[in-house]
Amino acid sequence: MTSRFPIERIEARILDIPTIRPHKLSFGSISRQSPVIVQLWLANGACGFGEAATIGGPSWNEESPEGIQHAISAYLAPALLGQDGACFETALTRMDLACKGNAFAKSAVEMALIDAVARSLSLPAWQLLGGKRHQSLPLAWTLASGDVDRDLEEAQLRLEQKRHRIFKMKIGARSPAQDVAHVSQIARGLAGRATLTVDVNQAWDGSTARRYLPQLIDAGVTLIEQPVARWNVEALKTLTATLGNRASIMADETVCTPQDAMLLARAQACHVFSLKVAKHGGLLRTRQVAAVADAADIGWYGGTMLETSIGSAASAHLFSTLGTQHHGCELFGPQLLVDDLVTERMAIRDFELQLPDGPGFGVEVDMAQLNRFDRARTGQAQVHIDLGHRAATL
Repeated sequence: MTSRFPIERIEARILDIPTIRPHKLSFGSISRQSPVIVQLWLANGACGFGEAATIGGPSWNEESPEGIQHAISAYLAPALLGQDGACFETALTRMDLACKGNAFAKSAVEMALIDAVARSLSLPAWQLLGGKRHQSLPLAWTLASGDVDRDLEEAQLRLEQKRHRIFKMKIGARSPAQDVAHVSQIARGLAGRATLTVDVNQAWDGSTARRYLPQLIDAGVTLIEQPVARWNVEALKTLTATLGNRASIMADETVCTPQDAMLLARAQACHVFSLKVAKHGGLLRTRQVAAVADAADIGWYGGTMLETSIGSAASAHLFSTLGTQHHGCELFGPQLLVDDLVTERMAIRDFELQLPDGPGFGVEVDMAQLNRFDRARTGQAQVHIDLGHRAATL
């Protein structure tokens, strides 16, 4: 059978984009993002874009921007050239055979492929991903400056603009007592006006979590993300059972594959899955993880790796097709960057992200912006993450 959409060319480039302010997490503070942007061309001339962003280079997981780019150029692209782009599952199988692991790299390529095929058909990508169920999603904003006054000022501005009324706080870098005090101050400042969640980013052990999470809940926190190490399923299970309906425990780093999702569901080890297209290995595999959540009566939350509007729009299309048991999304990455890669960002109205309906992922890439931030063109060493008093240069 003749291929309808032969894959003709795939290219990957690393960008370096500063953030509007330092973004502090338990493992360090980032001042710029280095997404890998993939362009994929079909023989019919259609071009699609994909993105793989890691927070602080390889500090969040095993894949670095340089490793992602190399995996795509050396292994994934050669495995797909000449293949039928419309056969998404077959493309994933070929990538798996060519390269083990590398979920972020595969995600970026699959994203570009779906974008290109959807554009060829003049369809929004959500029509190829199961059909839209949501026109918009509540949009969270992360307060991660580390300063109470600055965090409250940020939150107040976004409330006034009707952009966000769900706020997440990144904690775990300081002592638990200091974190609780910090969160409590923010909670008092936002009382009655917003929902507050925290992300511990694996910083606590089980004993610490059992001691301090009730204090965070008493302060007003309703959703707690990854309080313990990714391997510590038993602690997650204990916390989930102990907290009951006082607040929800959300797994992030612990749930990457559909098999991880099954393990957590069987153990009843969390209330919510944080879905991130990159960590699951693509849009289709994110749907598989979401299907396990749906079957197990587990909620979902649309997470971010601080992508530009390319990756954020792709995630938005996927999230729009999922079930109703959700806690909103945090696709705020474009707002955290000094500039974006598209001609027009997704709209935010009445505290919700409006999902785009144009061809592909519904955003148009500005090639001048791609070239502006392209690391190969700037030729400059980039500082990605400040680890205490040391700077790691990639």
